[in-house]
Amino acid sequence: MAETEETPKKLSDLGLRLISAVILGPLVLLITYWGGAPYKALVLVAAILFLWEWFTITGTPERSLTAVTGFLSLILLSLLEYVSMPLSGLAVLVVGTIATFATGGVSRTGRWAAEGVLYSGLALYALLSVREGAGGLVFSFFLLIVIWATDIFAYFTGRAFGGPKLWKKISPKKTWSGAIGGLVIATLLGAAVAYLAGAQSLFPWALLAAALSVVSQAGDLLESAIKRRFDVKDSSRLIPGHGGIMDRIDGLVAAAIFAVIIGLIFGGTFSDPIAGLGLG
Repeated sequence: MAETEETPKKLSDLGLRLISAVILGPLVLLITYWGGAPYKALVLVAAILFLWEWFTITGTPERSLTAVTGFLSLILLSLLEYVSMPLSGLAVLVVGTIATFATGGVSRTGRWAAEGVLYSGLALYALLSVREGAGGLVFSFFLLIVIWATDIFAYFTGRAFGGPKLWKKISPKKTWSGAIGGLVIATLLGAAVAYLAGAQSLFPWALLAAALSVVSQAGDLLESAIKRRFDVKDSSRLIPGHGGIMDRIDGLVAAAIFAVIIGLIFGGTFSDPIAGLGLG
């Protein structure tokens, strides 16, 4: 009887996931296409919600001085990015991270809070900077499609083929077949986006798509590890069928930060880090 009851519940959850995705997916793409203030506002709201869920999971009260310090750091970072002062924004993030740790009493909870501020702040900077750079629209669409494809096809290929677990202790449901399926499809779709955008060479785009897919899955596992550490199933119940913002953008956050770091290493600027990747 329990198995009979569980099956409709799973189907119901899948239905909620599909409805939420059908509504939110096109909306995110539309705002990303629009760019400007609407896009910046969307990313800032997502970063604040991400940090709020991080605080909730790790034990920082949302109205504490520690939390307020973290939220203000994100807001100031986004404002400085808006007026084309990304270095000043990153400096504010560093100061805000240290201040968050200090107001948290230099404790374990304070350390977790500071790490959340730093992580969400870097993601905020990364997602804002990649959209504003040369070719920012194409790269932003490319990034979203790669991460969404990784997530979606890892889920379905994992359910279809099963097999050995990817990291059973951290995430019991994830399988190697799902990880590989998500990687392969994301790489192909990433190359397809580059092709449609008129890229001269698809190999660099496909290679980057594969790397971003792997990093996004690592970001997903990181969030799973944090939730398991604090015995939490979902980061929140904000999105029907999906859980919270962290549950949905954990891979995107990790991949965006990775792309920006690689871009900066290879000669990109803080205003346009993706220029360093040499994508054509």
